[in-house]
Amino acid sequence: MSRKIVITGAGSGMGAAIAQMLKANGDQVFGIDLKNSDFSADLSTPEGRQKGVDASIAWANGQLDGLVLCAGLGSSVNPPSLIAKVNYFGATAFIDGLFDVLSKTKNSSAVVISSVAAAQPDMINLPILEEYAKHDEAKVCQLLDAQNIGHLAYASSKNALTRYVRSKSIPWGRAGVRINAVAPGAIQTPLLQAGMDDPKYGEAIRKFVPPLGRVGEVDEVAKLVKFLLSSDAGYISGTMLFIDGGMDAMIRPNSF
Repeated sequence: MSRKIVITGAGSGMGAAIAQMLKANGDQVFGIDLKNSDFSADLSTPEGRQKGVDASIAWANGQLDGLVLCAGLGSSVNPPSLIAKVNYFGATAFIDGLFDVLSKTKNSSAVVISSVAAAQPDMINLPILEEYAKHDEAKVCQLLDAQNIGHLAYASSKNALTRYVRSKSIPWGRAGVRINAVAPGAIQTPLLQAGMDDPKYGEAIRKFVPPLGRVGEVDEVAKLVKFLLSSDAGYISGTMLFIDGGMDAMIRPNSF
C-alpha cells in the first residue's frame, strides 16, 4: 500500500524535488503551494493555513503517513514579517493541525525544512525567540518590521521552528510519530537565487562558500528527506540534520 504524504512548498525548489522523488517511489503526494501544485493556499495568513490543513485532512481520509514542510521565504522578502508568517507560523500550523491524523497511522513521520542559519551563534539568546515561543504572531511581526532586517527574520524564524520541532518530538514520540528537521545550507533553488540577486544580501551570500566548495542540489536534500520518512530512519526523532557542505562545522567547529 502506497504512503500518503503532504508537502507544503511543493510548487518549486526543494519541495518540488521531494515531491517528484516520492512519487517516483510510489508514494501518493498532496502538494500545497501558492501555485503549481495540487492545492493553492497562502500560508502567510491564518485563513490560508487552515484552508491547507483542512484540505490535507480531507485528502488523507484517515491515513497520513508523512508530512514535509518546505514552504518558506528568504531574507530578501519584504516586509520581514512576511518571512516569519510563512516560515514559522505557517509551518507550525501544519505541525499542530496534522498531528492527529498522523498519529492514527503506524510509522508516520514529519520532516521540517529548517536552515543552517538557525544554528548561528547569535541566535541562542535572541529576545525575539521568546515571542515566537509564546506563539505571539502580532508581536513577532511588529518587532521584525521595526528592525527591518531580512536576515534576522529568516534566521530567527528557522531557529524558532527548529526549537518547536524538538519540543514536539516528546509528545509525538509517545504517540509513535517521528518528527525531525533538516538544515540545508546553500542549495540551488529559486530562493537562493533571489538572495544572490538581492542588492543588500547578494554579495555576502555569494561569498559564503562551504568547505565542499559548491552549492548543494535539490535532489541531495530530497534524498535525505526520503530517508527520514522511511523505516530506515525509524529511531531518529527530535533532531536537526545538516546538509550544508560542511558550513555549520566551519562556523561552529566546537559546537555540536
